[in-house]
Amino acid sequence: MVGLERELSGKPAGLRTNILICLGATILTDLSVVIAQSVPNNGDPGRIAAQIVTGIGFLGAGTILQTRGAIHGLTTAATIWVVAAIGMLIGAGSFLAAAGTTAMVMLVLSVLGRFEDYVLSRRRVRGTIRLALEVPVSEIREILQDNGLRIDTFDVRETKRSRVVDVRVHGSSSSLRSAAEELDDHDGVLSLDLS
Repeated sequence: MVGLERELSGKPAGLRTNILICLGATILTDLSVVIAQSVPNNGDPGRIAAQIVTGIGFLGAGTILQTRGAIHGLTTAATIWVVAAIGMLIGAGSFLAAAGTTAMVMLVLSVLGRFEDYVLSRRRVRGTIRLALEVPVSEIREILQDNGLRIDTFDVRETKRSRVVDVRVHGSSSSLRSAAEELDDHDGVLSLDLS
């Protein structure tokens, strides 16, 4: 369910990735319990399980990107972490806790995401976008508007090497995120600060 929601949201860690993370954590937790039971007086079921947390930390860190001052992927990293925890609950035989945690994750990702967009739909942001001289500023205006942002101010000034656009926009958090991602991917955008 979590992986499907992430897949439908167009996130990098989608259905298959989340299934494999949960399955791996389940198997390793189950294995740690089996090994602990087979080694009398010396088995610690927490040893393998503790390494799951470390491994998932590295996997989650790989999904976080910092480009041109913007950080992306924190929710994906947190989702990977909690899906591994759900797998550990399943491996430990705590099926009810795993189901409850899954329901809470779905609530946070889908319902709370929409609520956040609704509450913050009038969020105002100031920003500075530095462009290569050959990039028409109309492209930047279109990107902002196509992502659902309303432009309050749009001031352009030129330097010897670049064109600087000072903007003030308002819109939902998801609109701001998607506009920032699109601008960040634009070859002509030299630096971006939308905060």
